[in-house]
Amino acid sequence: MRHLKAGRKLGRKPAHRRATLRNLVTNVITHERITTTLTRARATQPLVDNMITLGKRDTLHARRQAAAFLMTNAATRKLFAEIAPRFADRNGGYTRVIHAGWRIGDGAKLAILELLGSELKKKEKKEKKGKAEEPAPEPEEKTEAKA
Repeated sequence: MRHLKAGRKLGRKPAHRRATLRNLVTNVITHERITTTLTRARATQPLVDNMITLGKRDTLHARRQAAAFLMTNAATRKLFAEIAPRFADRNGGYTRVIHAGWRIGDGAKLAILELLGSELKKKEKKEKKGKAEEPAPEPEEKTEAKA
């Protein structure tokens, strides 16, 4: 039985595990959506929620705690300026994990970890340049100049 054994080891030593989770949390805040393995997504989700809760507090102490955990200053600024105000009226549950199939190389289960409210924006399909779609330019008629 796994009593009192909270958290996931992720196959890493403690310092490496902490660095991996800090990088994942920073990337979720920066990009608002990441694709990773299901286990890493589940381990990262509560940490992202804690960072957003710090952002909602918006005190100097909360800013310093977030800055100590996040890897970049830009992520800290975005957390307090954009993300925390978006969830001001929400009590927890700021992220979702969506199953995304299996990875090609090793078959690991993939998941998308995203912030709520960052819906997927589909890219517009570019028209393919092909011979069938694009008519060939008509040759110009040559006129002979008579002198």
